Amino acid sequence: MSKAIIVMGVSGAGKSSVAELLATRIGSKFVEGDRLHPEANVKKMAEGTPLTDEDRWPWLDIIGRKLKSSREAGEDIVLTCSSLKKIYRDRLRSAGGEPLYFVFLKGTPELLAERMGARKGHFMPTALLQSQLATLESPEGEPGVVTVNIDAEVSDIVADSIAKLETLWASNRE
Repeated sequence: MSKAIIVMGVSGAGKSSVAELLATRIGSKFVEGDRLHPEANVKKMAEGTPLTDEDRWPWLDIIGRKLKSSREAGEDIVLTCSSLKKIYRDRLRSAGGEPLYFVFLKGTPELLAERMGARKGHFMPTALLQSQLATLESPEGEPGVVTVNIDAEVSDIVADSIAKLETLWASNRE
């Protein structure tokens, strides 16, 4: 069975860097979820306006279709998506099929702000970090979720992610 993994967390957590290296290390296809946002969403975020649930539904549906098509093709996929609320994760599980695994990148607000401030050319302004943190419903304790602390080098974060996923996969086979 193909594996579908979403690397999730608030902006600045390192989703793209971690997901791309994770995909490479496990021999999977990588998809940058931010590139799937409708143009109206990108414009809103670039202007500093937080997205509403109504803004996010079409984006989540696109991601769900991407997950499903990869599964149907028998391809492993690693995709980035903030997946801030449980209802979003449940929608993705429903649309993309089960099992769907999430790697939750967790960091302190200070570290996240520092990382966002260092990024160049990203549409998401640092000012929206607080709204993302306020929206985040921790996925810890949900099935198929591993939590990884981001206070490390990307290669170490990926190694920790793989180790935790392998433990999860092994327990699911039992």
